[in-house]
Amino acid sequence: MIKKPETAKDRVILALDVDNLKEAEDLVKELKDYVGYFKVGLPLIVNYGFEAFRLLEEHGAKCYFDCKFHDIPHTVQKACITLVKNKINFFNVHIQGGSKMTSAVVKASRAAAKSYGFEPPTILGVTLLSSFGQKTLTTELCVDRNIEDFVLQLAKVAKESELDGVVASAEEAKRIRKEIGDDFIILCPATRPTWASVNDQVRVDTPRDAILSGADFMVVGRPITAAENRVGAAKLIIDEIETALDDKMSNSLL
Repeated sequence: MIKKPETAKDRVILALDVDNLKEAEDLVKELKDYVGYFKVGLPLIVNYGFEAFRLLEEHGAKCYFDCKFHDIPHTVQKACITLVKNKINFFNVHIQGGSKMTSAVVKASRAAAKSYGFEPPTILGVTLLSSFGQKTLTTELCVDRNIEDFVLQLAKVAKESELDGVVASAEEAKRIRKEIGDDFIILCPATRPTWASVNDQVRVDTPRDAILSGADFMVVGRPITAAENRVGAAKLIIDEIETALDDKMSNSLL
């Protein structure tokens, strides 16, 4: 089970959104002391499969698998058991797969971990992709609710299904934290410091936004990986997180 982060560095998940294993290895070797986890997603998995996970393991780096499983319960259940068998203990599924799917995943993954003598995995529920805005939700998905209400409802489904937390923006995290509580993990998927470009994301947060909204983890990609000085960029983000944590603590004492 993934613990709540203790340091600013532990809160940073660096997105390995590259399709070349050598490039991924270079990033891991350079930045493993400046981030808490590395996010493995579709580009690496499609090209290299489980070799991508072994790379992180070889370098003593921790992995967050952004798999976003969304299928019938039996199919997702089997996939998650395979992840657990391969010692991948931090990953996600789409809550929109429904409570039957998410509950089955939790039950099967925990049982598999127990049978192999592993710690239970930490499984997050993806609420709504960060590339979605209100217009997409309303006109394309025909959901007649504002994004915050929709995401909060999905978070409640995640909690009832015994998922460990959710993937949601900082704006949505405020209500999730207030209504669901402190033990629930919240991960912000699209974090951009003020000095970085937004790229293809719509619902984007700064590291400070994420912390003050109650998020535990944040995914950062191109602001670090595309920087001329990647270590320097990572340090700037850690500094921003530490300042936000200090401010949050000060405000709680008032």
